[in-house]
Amino acid sequence: MSAGGGGPTQAAHGLPGAPPGIGERWLLAIRPPTLTASVAPVLVGSGLAVGAERFAVGPALAALAGAVAIQIGANLANDVSDFRKGADTAARIGPPRVTQLGLLSERQVLAAMWIAFALAALCGVYLTAVAGWPVVAIGLASIAAALAYSGGPWAFGYRGLGEPFTFVFFGLIAVGGTYFVQAGSWGGGVLQAALPVGCTVTAILVVNNVRDIETDRATGKRTLAVLIGRRGTRALFLALVAGAYALAASLWLAGPFASWVLLVALSLPFAMRPGRLVLRETDGPSLNQALRETAQLHLLFSALLALGVAL
Repeated sequence: MSAGGGGPTQAAHGLPGAPPGIGERWLLAIRPPTLTASVAPVLVGSGLAVGAERFAVGPALAALAGAVAIQIGANLANDVSDFRKGADTAARIGPPRVTQLGLLSERQVLAAMWIAFALAALCGVYLTAVAGWPVVAIGLASIAAALAYSGGPWAFGYRGLGEPFTFVFFGLIAVGGTYFVQAGSWGGGVLQAALPVGCTVTAILVVNNVRDIETDRATGKRTLAVLIGRRGTRALFLALVAGAYALAASLWLAGPFASWVLLVALSLPFAMRPGRLVLRETDGPSLNQALRETAQLHLLFSALLALGVAL
């Protein structure tokens, strides 16, 4: 049965228990656990603004709302695009995808995607009034990247470029943009502080791709994990997580920040379990757990870094 006709059967949606209600379907589509990727850099950018005595509540909240809206739009766009390209099949071991399972129609998901991007644009109008036209470039580039990740004739997520784009857009641009709309500049060590955030957010995508390496290879989706193999992808995960802590330490050792940035070390225990899972496991449930815990690590690490750069 289609999503518009009373809900799919349990066998169709592949989920335990009764078929999900409409609210649950939209939560599956939006994927709230992934939204740490958009919240974390806003925390760091705002922490930088506090440290520079340039914090502004209105722009900070608008940056947060816009970032979350773009992330939701990206999740919805990927749901439909991966389905259309045949990347989501019955062999999928990741979290459920609503289009592929028939929980929501393509039209419903695309409509919600454009609503999310429209809300992001409204935030952008306010931020443009506050900080000027560079906000337009940042917003348009971010939405274009969200659409092009899995969609269009040259989806960069299918060509091993997902990790670099994630590092740039969810690390450098998200942190720098948040600071810019409050302070009106990109100075004060903003780029240096954005680098470790880029590392931890990219680690989330690496876990996702190492989990899906076999199904992506079978469907012709050439992620970086497919290109460099499981061993190389595991090494990349370790390099990103270790690099994040090293870069955070360098903010004090060689940068403009006080030793408070070393607060990020408090998150180290939370890096151990996902690291072990990524290095040892290949099954879907274990790597789905690693994915959730890496997203949590990203948020905790960034919150501690935000506190460190603010003090």
